[in-house]
Amino acid sequence: MCFTMKTSCVRRRFREFVWLRQRLQSNALLIQLPELPSKNLFFNMNNQQHVDQRRQGLEEFLRKILQNALLLSDSRLHLFLQSHLSSEDIEACVSGQTRYSVAEAIHKFASSNRRFPEEDDEGGKKDNSIEYGSESSSSGLGHSCKDSSPHGCKTNPTLQES
Repeated sequence: MCFTMKTSCVRRRFREFVWLRQRLQSNALLIQLPELPSKNLFFNMNNQQHVDQRRQGLEEFLRKILQNALLLSDSRLHLFLQSHLSSEDIEACVSGQTRYSVAEAIHKFASSNRRFPEEDDEGGKKDNSIEYGSESSSSGLGHSCKDSSPHGCKTNPTLQES
């Protein structure tokens, strides 16, 4: 399987990266996976230095993962980077327990116009994500996301080279 989109921007929480690393490690026992940035008990989302350090650590983790051909064959990695499916939905999709395939889930995400929830007039979240058959998650940390594109994501040229 190859990446179907030239660029991709998804929002993931730190615990989702932990989940991804565990799944990749269980499928590639002989490969030493890179470590995630250490979990800081005093992490503060309002401290830009904390956020930048964690983001850089997660980007470095992904950069190293994407350099390994064996890991690139894992459908979980593709869904993690190219859809907003939750870890539970990714597992269900990979194991064939959904009405859509891995390729269909990625294609639906790529062809959707709105990729992140938008604020409604009352200040609450309005889910504009595509229908995967169950609720998806799109909050937290992940790639470099700023308000510089229509979907709130800034492309990172170093990640695009992978």
